[in-house]
Amino acid sequence: MSVKDQLRVDQNFQESPTGRLFFDSHTVTMTDLSKVRLLRCGVDTVRQLYRGMIRPEIMALFETPGVMVDFAGQRWHSGRVGRDSGYQYKLQNADLGFVLLVKNFNAKMDAIGPHLKIEVSPHAIDALSPERLQERMDYYAGELLTHVELNQCAVHLALDLQGWKPPVDLVARMHCRARTHRDISGINEINWATKSSVYGRGETSMFGSAGGVQLAIYNKTEQARATDKLDYWESVWKRRDSFDDQDPDNYNPEQDVWRVELRYHHSVIQQFASGSIDVHTGKAIETRSFAEFSGHLDALWRYGLGQFKLQARPGRYEAIWTLIRDDVQVDIAADSLLDDTAYKRYYKTSRGFSGKNVELFLGNFVSLLAREKVGAKKAFDRLQTWECWPVIRDHYAAKDMSEYDLYKHIKDLLEERHVRWGRAV
Repeated sequence: MSVKDQLRVDQNFQESPTGRLFFDSHTVTMTDLSKVRLLRCGVDTVRQLYRGMIRPEIMALFETPGVMVDFAGQRWHSGRVGRDSGYQYKLQNADLGFVLLVKNFNAKMDAIGPHLKIEVSPHAIDALSPERLQERMDYYAGELLTHVELNQCAVHLALDLQGWKPPVDLVARMHCRARTHRDISGINEINWATKSSVYGRGETSMFGSAGGVQLAIYNKTEQARATDKLDYWESVWKRRDSFDDQDPDNYNPEQDVWRVELRYHHSVIQQFASGSIDVHTGKAIETRSFAEFSGHLDALWRYGLGQFKLQARPGRYEAIWTLIRDDVQVDIAADSLLDDTAYKRYYKTSRGFSGKNVELFLGNFVSLLAREKVGAKKAFDRLQTWECWPVIRDHYAAKDMSEYDLYKHIKDLLEERHVRWGRAV
């Protein structure tokens, strides 16, 4: 079922694309968002991936974990990282705002492989244009690797606003294809059916999969205070002009700031790079770097708010969702290419040999799960952490199956095995 916006009107009740009053004729209710202040929408995280071969002399930096080392003309903290990151070592300089993750666990050190991921913090992104940031990342990559190739990027987009906070029934009213919701400050609610979670006192909610598109809604004031970064974020909110033309200095330090954040995995960015077309040339945009993709971030913001739909009632968007979709632009020093590009995600189809392999694997996987009496939820969690998960996900996406559809498929297959084979499995 398609979801429509409520009627948007101005103070004179005339229809207006910039009005802050929203009218639902079905319920005969009016929502006034005139006190909502949109502070800033920016890039909160950049992750740039590279392929290449690790320079042998670089490994000397990691001989004694936990010490300070010299690299690329700066001092860095050297260390090991957990296997869950996919990498073995890291170089970190929080003052510069960079973490370099080195040596992929699943690739040989003496061969070309996906051996580097550079993570950039908000203050570094804020201080540098996309082009200058890319130059800095490429420089670090060249110091770490030979045969350097760009290997796609991941981004997080974050809107900070005041005068609004999530409704208590947020989970019930958020509709999305990627059905995960999680809550983060001492989990008090997990709803597998909606892939959603709510933490602590409901101050953080997350929807979707970390391996796809994820939505997080949380109290940014509380989070910044807990990480001792409130002074920095207050300086950002005070410095930025707001989206409200009549109220350029609209940050109120007495009021909490809430954040709506969209997190895009690098595999999703790759799908957009392969499937989106430049309307002037007819060619796929085929971007690989953050700098190349930065002009498409407005489109990414709007896409995310269409994937996750906050509804006032079935078939009608909540007024705030219309406001932040239509009135927000990503604050970045790059020309928006929103009107020059036809956006579409391209899903690789696993046809023929590889497609059969995916389905054969899933059948054998389910049989083993049934034998070991592993439940569908635990099995699906493990499947999503596997390196081959993107291939499996994309294969079923090409068949119009969402992640939740795939989870239900596995659950149904498990039930069938138990019913047909019983203890024989």
